[in-house]
Amino acid sequence: MLSHASRGLLFFALLALVSCSTTETTVSRKNTLRTFNTVVVDAGHGGKDSGASRRFGPPEKVVTLDVAQRLNRKLRESQFKTVMTRSSDVFIPLDQRVAIGNRQSNSVFVSIHFNDSRRRGIRGIETYYSSPYAASLAQRIQRKLLTIRGMANRGVRPARFRVLRNAVYPSVLVECGFLSNRGDGGRAGSAGHRDLLADKISEAIVEERYGAGVYNAPTRMAGGAVPDPQGARTLTAPSR
Repeated sequence: MLSHASRGLLFFALLALVSCSTTETTVSRKNTLRTFNTVVVDAGHGGKDSGASRRFGPPEKVVTLDVAQRLNRKLRESQFKTVMTRSSDVFIPLDQRVAIGNRQSNSVFVSIHFNDSRRRGIRGIETYYSSPYAASLAQRIQRKLLTIRGMANRGVRPARFRVLRNAVYPSVLVECGFLSNRGDGGRAGSAGHRDLLADKISEAIVEERYGAGVYNAPTRMAGGAVPDPQGARTLTAPSR
């Protein structure tokens, strides 16, 4: 039998474990979908972490960075402030990525990935979220990506990935296709396809904030136009 002192130590040890297990579930989340002016762009993997590396496509860390850099440029053209968790081939721990996102007030977080499977026939786009606040952004990104020819729909679903579950602001993770699949992997190797992925994700983010029909819309000389400070694109003023 345990002594009184041993039972006391066991009690405090169990209490400490319970406290640790509940820490990451107490994130105070904020819904910024109607107000955000900053997008945190997260290129998955990097450095020593290559991610998926299959015969039909480049290493995941390479294509995620390329899509993220393209997305970053397009969002800046659309008047958003942007922060990239990495802009080169470096390893950034998951908790650091979350911390970068949580430091940006009035923001959303978008993590770019490509998928992998031992079954080479599996292909398609998946988009994940954790906070209910992020569900509509995830769904919109999925819909836009599915307008790309040849892309299959693998659904939008909640998940407990660390970069999602510990995020304060609406956060989504996009799996842009399977590098293990001949079709998806081959497309991922095309700069034109990667640019199209970035463009569709950017369009979804812009429309989530400002409403449908404003992305790449013709410049309005009157009627509440918002000029792009870089002269690249004009968006109509938000109506909500």
